[in-house]
This record gives sequence, C-alpha cells and structure tokens, in this order.
Amino acid sequence: MQGLFCSNARAQVIDTSSKKLTTDTVKRHHLKEVSISAARLSLRNTSATPVQILKGTDLEKLNSLSVADAIRFFSGVQIKDYGGIGGLKTVNVRSLGTNHVAVFYDGVEFGNAQNGQVDLGKFSLDNIEEIDLYNAQKSTIFQPAKGFAAGASLYLMSKQPNFEAGSRTNGKLSFKTGSFGLVNPSFLWQYKLSDNVYSSISTELTHANGRYRFRTTNGVTGYDTTAIRHNGDIDAQRVEAGLYGKLKDSSAWTVKGYLYHSDRGLPGPTVNNNFDSKQRQKEKDVFIQSSYNKKFSESYSLMLSAKYSDDHTQYFDPTITTTRGLLENKYDEHELYLSSANKLHISSFWNAALSVDYQRNTLDATQNDSTVYRFVRPTRNTVLTALATEVLFKRFNAQASLLGTFVNDQVDTLQAAGKKTKFTPAVLLSWQPFDNPDFRLRSFYKSIFRLPSFNDLYYTFIGNSLLRPEYTKQYDVGFTYNKTFQQHTLIYFAIQTDAYYNQVTDKIVAIPGMNLARWTMYNLGKVHIRGLEINSQATWQLPGELFINTGISYTYQKAIDVTDPTDTFYGQQIPYTPLNSGSVLVGAEWRKFTFNYSYIYVASRYDSKYNSPENYLRPWYTHDINFSYTTNYNKHKIKLTGELNNVFSQENYIALNFPMPQINYRFTISSTF
Repeated sequence: MQGLFCSNARAQVIDTSSKKLTTDTVKRHHLKEVSISAARLSLRNTSATPVQILKGTDLEKLNSLSVADAIRFFSGVQIKDYGGIGGLKTVNVRSLGTNHVAVFYDGVEFGNAQNGQVDLGKFSLDNIEEIDLYNAQKSTIFQPAKGFAAGASLYLMSKQPNFEAGSRTNGKLSFKTGSFGLVNPSFLWQYKLSDNVYSSISTELTHANGRYRFRTTNGVTGYDTTAIRHNGDIDAQRVEAGLYGKLKDSSAWTVKGYLYHSDRGLPGPTVNNNFDSKQRQKEKDVFIQSSYNKKFSESYSLMLSAKYSDDHTQYFDPTITTTRGLLENKYDEHELYLSSANKLHISSFWNAALSVDYQRNTLDATQNDSTVYRFVRPTRNTVLTALATEVLFKRFNAQASLLGTFVNDQVDTLQAAGKKTKFTPAVLLSWQPFDNPDFRLRSFYKSIFRLPSFNDLYYTFIGNSLLRPEYTKQYDVGFTYNKTFQQHTLIYFAIQTDAYYNQVTDKIVAIPGMNLARWTMYNLGKVHIRGLEINSQATWQLPGELFINTGISYTYQKAIDVTDPTDTFYGQQIPYTPLNSGSVLVGAEWRKFTFNYSYIYVASRYDSKYNSPENYLRPWYTHDINFSYTTNYNKHKIKLTGELNNVFSQENYIALNFPMPQINYRFTISSTF
C-alpha cells in the first residue's frame, strides 16, 4: 500500500524504482531515500510547517476518484460532501473554514472570487501526479505572493513529461466503471518535440447517473424509509494541453491550457419526505497559464507566472417561476493574474525574496438572459507584496515574511467595499536539537485573513458591502521523527505530532431575516480552536518478497464559539467539527499483486451552534478495500484494479440531510506505453 502514509511532515513518495537501499543527501534538506519493492519513500523534510503529501502511485492505491476523495486521509481535514459523484465537495483545514484554503494548480491559484470556494470534486486524479497540503504556507520564501496569503494551501501538480532514454512518447489509457452508472475513460499522451521542448495532452469523460439507495428517518420512530437518491447525475469533460521547455541558459518555461465542462444535477437535502431535487448546474471553466523560471547567477533567481481564466456557471431551478419564466441564472467570472517572484542569495546561510502579484476579478450575472435586479457588477483589483527572508544553518532554520494586501473594489451602482490595506506577518522555525538528524522540532506563527467574497458583499438582497475581512491567528508546535533500518524486518518508521491553536475573529456568517429567502451577511463571531494531530507510518519487509505498509492518523480538535458569554451556545463546539477523527491504512505488496485497506472514522458532531440532542449527528466510518494486478504485455504495462467502498454499508451524513452512498464498487483497467 504505497504512499497511503501521507500524514507525516515529510514528502512521502512512492513510485517505481529498484529494490535496493540507497542513501542520498540533498542540499539544505538532507534527504535520505530508501527504495523498497518498486517503491521509494522520501524520508526527510525540514519544513517548519506541517506538510502532507500523496504522490505518484500513492494516489492509485487509494479508493479515490477525485482530489476530494484522496485528501480525506490527510489529518486535520474536514470534507463537506453534498452527496455522490455530482455533489459539491469542499475542504476545511483545522476548522478555519473553506474560504481560508487556497487551491493551487501547477503553482498558480485556482481561485473563485464569486463565493471563495473551489469544488474539489471536479479535479480528477487521472492527470494528477502529486497532492500537497500545507498548514500556514509552503516552507520556502521563493514563491508567488499568493503562496503567503492563505491559512492553508492545497497544491495539485499535474503529470509532467518524463521520457526514458531513446523514447519520444509516453501514454496512458484508462477506463473506469462501477456503481452509480459510472463510465469514465481517460487518455494521456506526452510527446517529445525536441531535446528541450515537450508536449502533453490529457482528456477525460465522466458520466454517472448518481443514483444510490439510502435510508431516512422521520425523527420519531427511527429509520423507516428506503429511498433512491436522484438528481446526482453528471456529464463532464476535461481537456488539458501543455508545452514544457528548457533553454540553453538553464531557464525553464511552461504553457498550459485547460477546459472543464459539466452538466450536473444538484442533489438537494432529503427533508419532509422530499427526496427529489430539480435544480441543475452547468459549468464551463477555461484558463491558460504560463510560468518562467531562470537562475541568472548564484545570487539571483526569477520566477514569473501569468494566468487568464473565464468561468461560466449556469443555474436552473424549474420550481421557481419569475416574470420571465423558470429561474435561470448565469454568472460569468473573469480573472487576470500576474506574478513576479525574486530571490536573492545574500550569503551561504542567508536568503531574501520579494514577490509581487496583481489580480483583477470581475463578475457579471443575468437572470433569464436579462440583467439581474440591482446586481452591481463588481470589479476587484488586488496587489499582493510579500517580503521574506530566511537563515539556514546546519541544525536550525528560520523564516519570516510580511505580506501586504492592497484591495480596491468597484461597482457599477450602489456602494462598493472600497479600498483595504492590510499587513500580515508569519514566522517559521525548524530545529534539530540533537546530533541525530532523525528528530526535529518545528514551530510557526501566522496572521492572515480572508477577504469577503463577491457573494458576501454584493449578492442581491443578501450581500453587505460593509463586511470586514475575517482574521485568523495560527500557532503551531510539533516534532518529526523518522528512522530507516537496515537488515531488519521493520525497515522504516516515522511519526509526527503537532499541537495547534487558532483564533478566528470577525467571522463572516449568514443570518436569516424576517423573510427566510433574504438572509444578511454579518461580521459576527469569535472562534478558538485547539487541536492535536498524531501521524505515524511503518514499512516491513517479510520473506518471500512481501512488503507491508501501515499508517495511522489521529486528530483531536476543540473548536468553540467564544463570541458572547450570554449566548446559550457559548463555549460549545462549532457545527460539523468532530472532537475526534482518524484513519488507518494497511497495504501489502507481493510481486504483481497489491492489496489495500483503509478505514476512516469521524466522531459525533452537531449541525448547529447549539449542541443540543436534536442537532446531534452520529459518528460515521467507512471501510474500503482494493486489489490490483499488474503485468507487462507487448511493451505495455497493464493494470487491473477492483475496489469495494464502504464495505459494511455504513449510513453516513457528512452534511445534514445529504446522505452518502452505502456499499459501492469500481473496476479500472489501464495501460501505459
């Protein structure tokens, strides 16, 4: 079960290589490496912020269809899933809220100024090489200013061209089918145009009816109804094309184009014996982005990035009739992004960096092809500047950064949020207290905020242009320990532990008014979050070429509302946050066969601020298994995989009234060439 052990603060990488033990040293990071049964684990990372990584064939070992499925195994993460393949899926890290998590795709943020949330369900794993989750920020000063501007960052890296000697092409064909009427073919083609220019194209189709059985209750006599989940269907297409180049002066550049189109049902809440939703949503996301990296000398490096995106969303609700017909809203969001990151190597132990980003976002909306009443057509111009420095010694590293955020909102009518200027610092420390490099301490402090989204500020009848940003302060202290053994049955062991404390102020919430169709946005609330994360992994080598990998993660999190001592819910756990959660991962490899088992547990939660029995949500858990067989045929690598998810048909509601599938299966056949 390679690479399921993503929860420690090291890059945990598994891919195909030899079966011998090796040791390597990488400048500044002191990386040790061990290759085990066609697998390689990266064992050392001096990052001052916790980082969890899934890479390469690690992702194939998980019973996951999308990025949202995969990151369920990261500690400190809560996934909000609104049901099935077509349902919206968002991520919340350490209870800071979805809007505090930035999602980067090949180094450039995948933003959403309209509502601040990115649907992780639309990211298939078929063209993803690596997923990294950082608390606070990447432990590097050489990055765009956007990299300093979030409470947590999720980095998605697409598969890059990598050719064997004498080869000019790589490719992969894959076909998945299974429960919910799933039909999911994908194709990847990489071609070497010249010694220094490579190309890549990846395309995928996804079709599923999204129907599955679930049980519901009337709240009095217990579970009394079995129903079919409807309107969870999806038809989606994804196309990506990229060019990658290296110049004679050692600089590198990339250009990537991306198209995602989907037509899906929006499965609604199962309330009042109404199990069928009629709402539909169509999306068309298009972007082109590029990057350029050059090291001019030993003292100076430059990194440039640019992106333009056009996101179109069409929402249809046949249950609502307007003066122009059945409700159909269309939203068009445009984004222009430019970034320059500069790094100066001052001495053997001291570096400094300056990053400047510019971003322009606009949003337009129509209803039944006419202008939405009182829609203000907002425009946001944002400039981010990040000044950072680091000192690197043999046993001690320290980083400090100061992010300046300059925002100017403009609207066609009514009142805009106007100009805002904020400065937020961060300090990161990493220390090796003993001569033994296997043990390391780390700590960080970060102050950051999230701007209100366009919907928060300007949504008709709901938005509040006077909203203040939502601030967070993050404190973390932890340690990592890892050890590689030779000539032992246990050949690798690693553990990391982090204790953290987060403060959220001016929390942005929606409050219902006299008319439940018209809510109002307020800055109302303070939340204190205390947590503990423990993650461990181990690898055993047994006789007969049998390798066993195990991993376990545990999260304790107390996130309480401390807004007003007179409130009945003062000091109580905030909604959808369990006190305890964790996962167990076990994998076995024997020659061409692999077996993987995973268990995820989430303790009881409450769906409201008031932790009363009527707001109680039961614990949920899932058991998932998969088997795979790999063989070579006529220079092609053929892999067959069978998956069984939620083996014991555990009934679970990740979000209230949005039931999740019970036992389901998936088969995959893939061929690489």
